[in-house]
Amino acid sequence: MNLVQALRKTYSIAQCQRIVAWVGSDPARFKTLVEVYLAGDNRLTPRAAWPLSYCVEANPHLVRTHLAVLLRHLRKPGLPDAVKRNTMRLLQFISIPRQYQGTATDLALTLFTNRQEAIAIRVFAMTVLTNLAVQNPELANEIRLLIEEEMPFGSPAFRSRGAKAIRQLRMLN
Repeated sequence: MNLVQALRKTYSIAQCQRIVAWVGSDPARFKTLVEVYLAGDNRLTPRAAWPLSYCVEANPHLVRTHLAVLLRHLRKPGLPDAVKRNTMRLLQFISIPRQYQGTATDLALTLFTNRQEAIAIRVFAMTVLTNLAVQNPELANEIRLLIEEEMPFGSPAFRSRGAKAIRQLRMLN
């Protein structure tokens, strides 16, 4: 498969699934997808972000060697919502190694607390923060308070995910 051509061809769930199937658990193909994602093309980067998150959901081990660069990329200003959303989405499926937890926490907090961000981005960031608190229970109370503070301003989906996160965080204390 020519990945760039496939991403240019169409933007559909069927195409996303074909790309995910093509990548499978192959680290070399996953690396190719990451390279296209990082290339910065305004059209291809968001299109590559979608299957990238599904690849990580299916095979979380694939992202290990790329995590630093993905987190660094997420710091870039002006990223499309699809890139932020799918990067946060993929982070919720992995156990973030200790050396990246500070960076991941900062990025997730920034996205979660920014009410100008799309709800999906904020919800995935909330899940990432909750997962980080499970790994670092000393963060649980602070993250729970942040979620409770944001709940009145969220959509029904946001409040639903927030309620689940709060219950999970309370069990950590």
